[in-house]
Amino acid sequence: MSTQDIRLGADIGGTFTDVALDVRGEIFSTKVLTNYTAPEQAILDGIAIVTEQAGVGFADLDIIIHGTTLATNALIERRGAKTALITTEGFRDVIEMRTENRFEQYDLNLKLPEPLIPRQDRFPVAGRLDAQGRELQPLDEARLDALADEIRAGGFEAVAIGFIHSYQNPAHEERARDILAVKLPGVPISISAEVSPQMREFERFNTVCANAYVRPQMEDYLTRLQSRVKEQGATCPVFMIHSGGGLISVDTAIEFPVRLIESGPAGGAIFAADVAARFGLNKVVSYDMGGTTAKICLIEDFTPQTARSFEVARTYRFCKGSGMPISIPVIEMIEIGAGGGSIAWVDAMGRIQTGPESAGSEPGPACYGRRGDRPAITDADVMLGKIDPDNFAGGAIALNKDAAQAAIAKDVGGKLSLEPLEAAFGIVEVVDENMANAARVHAVENGKNVSENTMIAFGGAAPLHAARLCEKLGVDACLIPPGAGVGSAIGFLKAPFGYEALASRLVRLSEFDAQAVNTMLAELCDTAEGFVRAGSAGEIRREITGFMRYQGQGWEIPVVIPDRALTEDDVDLIRDRFRENYARFFGRAIDGLDGLEIEIVTWSVKASDIREAPAQSALITEGAAIVPAVMRPVFDPGSDGLRDSAIVAREDLKPGQRVVGPAVIVERETSTVVTAPFDAILQGDGTILMIRKGV
Repeated sequence: MSTQDIRLGADIGGTFTDVALDVRGEIFSTKVLTNYTAPEQAILDGIAIVTEQAGVGFADLDIIIHGTTLATNALIERRGAKTALITTEGFRDVIEMRTENRFEQYDLNLKLPEPLIPRQDRFPVAGRLDAQGRELQPLDEARLDALADEIRAGGFEAVAIGFIHSYQNPAHEERARDILAVKLPGVPISISAEVSPQMREFERFNTVCANAYVRPQMEDYLTRLQSRVKEQGATCPVFMIHSGGGLISVDTAIEFPVRLIESGPAGGAIFAADVAARFGLNKVVSYDMGGTTAKICLIEDFTPQTARSFEVARTYRFCKGSGMPISIPVIEMIEIGAGGGSIAWVDAMGRIQTGPESAGSEPGPACYGRRGDRPAITDADVMLGKIDPDNFAGGAIALNKDAAQAAIAKDVGGKLSLEPLEAAFGIVEVVDENMANAARVHAVENGKNVSENTMIAFGGAAPLHAARLCEKLGVDACLIPPGAGVGSAIGFLKAPFGYEALASRLVRLSEFDAQAVNTMLAELCDTAEGFVRAGSAGEIRREITGFMRYQGQGWEIPVVIPDRALTEDDVDLIRDRFRENYARFFGRAIDGLDGLEIEIVTWSVKASDIREAPAQSALITEGAAIVPAVMRPVFDPGSDGLRDSAIVAREDLKPGQRVVGPAVIVERETSTVVTAPFDAILQGDGTILMIRKGV
């Protein structure tokens, strides 16, 4: 890839759209309210602001990198296309029957997400493959031809095709698509063998349904975005960041929009990993809190943890199995409905709750003065003095503290006989405790101790809550990088062109056929590298992973496979790596059982272009304390009341200077609240290090 001097990242969130412009290493950024009716307009408005700041024009842009929550929101809010599912006869109800997992064993009123496609829109077709991909029954092509007429007459806007065992042999799905396409011109058709070629039909069918469900909307939006960017004079390509943290072309994104579902949070994890690499931090927990949600991700050895699947729209907070499974490569993180716009309310038991409903950008929190009258977390932060209502977003948005107080008093304080300030503290304390619980759960599920990590906080709201979260988690140090308020957008600029190709092929080590495995891996390499070459001509790094288990187990663990032509002699190497990884995950490998088979279930090839490593910096942990010129009352959790706190502009600090907590370090896009147990020291690159006193 040729050198790109002027790169732009744009991240559409639930409340704000963040835009970051990198002009030969200098970052210009802004936040604008998300436009729900025309999301691309907020991007254009943001580009106009940052290009004016930098003294460049649309025509000077070399590349635009975009991530969005639009696909996620369409799934959560059920605002997608009218979609038909074509599936194997006898498997019409797979997406409704789900699995045997009962995530709340004793809940008699267990609530599950409704299937994305209702039963009357699911159409069975005769035809069957066995688990090895061999045809047992021919595809009923006459039925498919009749179905095409039925789908056209029913006004369906998209079609999903999911047949049993198509991950082994896609022939039936491909033939069905060809037959339907003749009579359904212009209707996008998604097949599971391309969207998610992995075993486990419930997850695979859900994923292809989700892809088809959001595809017309995302195609319309991305086509419109490209057109409007060109109208403004830009001639550069637009690329999308996918949920696995790599860049793909818009054409690929239109065909597989389900891969965009976690694109924004993926950019944030890349941003945090880059900061971790810069300071040589091997164990990091990233904390990204925006306007709608908060995301927590574990990063080890400068690399975010990844997974092959995740869930959206969980009906039970933190409960695996309570959401809609999406089976695609993804940066693994836990996400809760706690952002600056999350609504606070009191439940039937008299407990303060927050989210998952959000005020968004319209009408927004009550303090925005945009007709919102329900209290949000931002309203509570204003009441507690964390946010200066006269200097929010650099003064671009004036906040109404009286409106925030009235909303909190009406919906929380009045119902619990609390003063508005007490109610505001209750709101943020519930939020912070929920996030702390989420972080603990996520760490424990991965066999980690979260207190051993350094936190990296970013997003518009995270720096306001990070210190209190560190107190609850026992974390001693937290970094707030420059540009933290638009961290995900900056992360887009650091993302490689990358793609992960997956295939489920059950291979028992006792029957390892090196030639067959090499042929399959070569196909996966060609697929993954083909997507990378759509945007980069640079050197490519590959990583091959086998997801392995003992025969009969229900889940697999990742094992790195050598990136070379394999031979039968590699079986011992692969077996040893599996046993080492198994012991690391579960404490010990299973020994002493004769004939206990080990098998590889799914294969992954991840390809990405190689990026230059960031320059290394040592953390400055000692520094002379400054004498603050401005003080302001800010609520102190330790004393349960307002306490005079230093107010310091980030741009006025010099490297090595220490700000003694309690304090608030202000900047245009966010504010960093330094609670009393912490001090803050500015680093050489402008990063704020919050460090616990006495450490």
